[in-house]
Amino acid sequence: MSNLEEDLNTPFDPFADVEEEAKAPKSANHIHLRIQQRNGRKTLTTLQGLPKQYDSKKILKVFKKEFACNGTIVDDEELGQVLQLSGDQRQKIAEFLTKEEIAKKTEIKIHGF
Repeated sequence: MSNLEEDLNTPFDPFADVEEEAKAPKSANHIHLRIQQRNGRKTLTTLQGLPKQYDSKKILKVFKKEFACNGTIVDDEELGQVLQLSGDQRQKIAEFLTKEEIAKKTEIKIHGF
């Protein structure tokens, strides 16, 4: 009975596997596409991890024309340059990056909803 009580009283950390992934060395650079809820139905799509060899300003300009949305570049200390686009553009961005051979489909991580 004491083993059962010890098992029940031990804390469970649901984020334990996430911390292990964060500590793992980054062998492959991933491009992260996230969505953030603003107010009401409004959303914001963020693109993080774009390779340094590509010009973020030019890519953002193409995204804005192609997807008919507004966008900006935010400089973050930890994350580097993050592209922000209005609306849910995650699938469109992923298709564009694979079509233009900027990134492979396996390098793109889509987060949210």
